[in-house]
Amino acid sequence: MNGLRRKDAIEIKNKQNQVAQQWSPEVRRPFDEMNNITSNLLLHMTSSMRFEGPVNVDLNEITMNLVPFPRLHFLSSSISPHTAVSPFVNQQRSINQLFTDVFTRETQLMKMNPVGSTYLACALLMRGNICTISDLQKNVVRMKHRLTMAHWNVEGFKVGLCSQPAVHSPCSLLCLANNTCIRNRFIGMKESFKQLYKRKVYVHHYAEYMDVSIFDTASST
Repeated sequence: MNGLRRKDAIEIKNKQNQVAQQWSPEVRRPFDEMNNITSNLLLHMTSSMRFEGPVNVDLNEITMNLVPFPRLHFLSSSISPHTAVSPFVNQQRSINQLFTDVFTRETQLMKMNPVGSTYLACALLMRGNICTISDLQKNVVRMKHRLTMAHWNVEGFKVGLCSQPAVHSPCSLLCLANNTCIRNRFIGMKESFKQLYKRKVYVHHYAEYMDVSIFDTASST
């Protein structure tokens, strides 16, 4: 439903703006900041395909390692540091702090809280020439004791290291996670859908082109 998608998009946008302003409070154009975060996430995720590194990761490997079952393919993402619109803003953080950041509620790019929920799998993709493989291994071990992993995948961490740093920071970290906390996000979307559909909001836009009973089927699954 258009109303549902709009409401959720606004919610995500507000969350991203809130995070963006936390990391770069002087930014006056939040839409530019939000787009910048999204583009840098994609650039970070594909960096191993464009640059050399000691532990480069293929995108197919990420899919294979993070999706244990076909229906569990909804991933959450977080990145540290968040990038400001101005390329001159340097947000340098220690490697240990980067790993701590990406598992906090504040750095998630969707309105969700991974703390206390179960991780089915997790990919940690680092960019920067000041990080070593031993730094990755040390921090994975450190964070493993703080996270709740699925009992059948306690070693479910995929790591990558690209030597080419991002423009905005000498070292940055992207986390792609399969976490059960995303269930709460879908529950919220479903409740919003039910409230709209109960009042038949926007239904007339769809009735001309499809059987409205499909909404009943979708709501019950």
